[in-house]
Amino acid sequence: MITKELLTRKRDGGTLAADEIAFLVAGIADGGLTEGQVAAFAMAVCCRGMGRDECVALTDAMTRSGRVLDWRDLGKPIVDKHSTGGVGDKTSLMLAPILAAAGAAVPMISGRGLGHTGGTLDKLDAIPGYQTRPSLGRIRAAMVATGAAMVGQTDDVAPADRRFYAIRDTTGTVESIPLITASILSKKLAAGLDGLVLDVKYGSGAFMADPARAQELARCLVEVGGGAGLKVTALLTDMNEVLGDSAGNALEVLEAVQYLTGTRREARLDGVTHALAVEMLLLAGLVADAAEGADRVEQLLASGAAAEAFGRMVASLGGPGDFIERAADHLPVAPIVRPVLPSRMGILTALDARQVGFAVLGLGGGRHAPDDPIDYAVGFSRCAHLGEAVGPDRPLALVHARNEAAAERAIAMLRSAATTGGTAPVDRPLILDRLES
Repeated sequence: MITKELLTRKRDGGTLAADEIAFLVAGIADGGLTEGQVAAFAMAVCCRGMGRDECVALTDAMTRSGRVLDWRDLGKPIVDKHSTGGVGDKTSLMLAPILAAAGAAVPMISGRGLGHTGGTLDKLDAIPGYQTRPSLGRIRAAMVATGAAMVGQTDDVAPADRRFYAIRDTTGTVESIPLITASILSKKLAAGLDGLVLDVKYGSGAFMADPARAQELARCLVEVGGGAGLKVTALLTDMNEVLGDSAGNALEVLEAVQYLTGTRREARLDGVTHALAVEMLLLAGLVADAAEGADRVEQLLASGAAAEAFGRMVASLGGPGDFIERAADHLPVAPIVRPVLPSRMGILTALDARQVGFAVLGLGGGRHAPDDPIDYAVGFSRCAHLGEAVGPDRPLALVHARNEAAAERAIAMLRSAATTGGTAPVDRPLILDRLES
């Protein structure tokens, strides 16, 4: 097969056969395709789309580009969760230990940040010593010991996706529904799951701002996942403001620890976390219905079992043994912390969460190119939420920056992202829809 001809056909809106897609994916995995050719393929798919059969073929080829894991010897239901990405979205950090404490096994193969949203691996990298790309043997040991392992792709798990993921992040092709679907599902299918819960976000801070477009993505994920033999449930959740109180890697890890230990649980973050946890328990067959699932989540949090599971997982993957007890001492801290006052006092009526994400990126908390270093300490804490009165006594947030110049830029971006007025905005549903395979 000739790569140029396949790229040209897809560029012109043609259809690729399963063996042709497998040929391209093999080239992505083994380096047979140059970075320019991979970028061209991503752009062609982004602009021209893919039929359902093509998307299934792409997902299958990416899954089989490396090793498919098998956890059946653990004797537990194997479940996971994936979010399409949002600003301040740290629910994975709570969900893995909650489900592990409930008796499930959670091999959570996660990704790094894409565009204006942070990635779970980038958050975990803020923990000193934590290995986000350990050997498969260490992953298995963590799974046996703790029931959960939140890690990145090993070299032999979906290697095509790892390279494709990095190139998509820097070529403006993140929003493609077929590429998102294949990327998410290939990693999850390669992880050997029994069930997957998807958090598909919409709104200003999501990749799919339009609810209809987000629902299209959710439907594609559910249908393709179901076609591959995976039990899939998707929730369509609101991302029109920061989820939780923080945005930035170390700050979000600290908030997750505070959530697990009961120190602080922001209402919207709590609502999404509970809903996703209940869906995971249902897919795992660990509860009979949603009411029992909700009670089980409350019990696991109140007893400290979920927090203990997180602490054991961190230690098993190289992090501090006392991380739950001393998270604030272990995490990096930015030297500059300043309040961000609104341009005009009043009630926060709207927030461009996408701009908040870009402000974190501008502080150094994300990447412009795949190899860029990350400053894990920077970001925003104490973020105000829609409907709150903001002013001198209640800033929009606290900015955490490496220097004064970076702080000033971030302050200007956050102020421009916020709209204040005299009347609280109409409440929006936190969960817009639910789909299942």
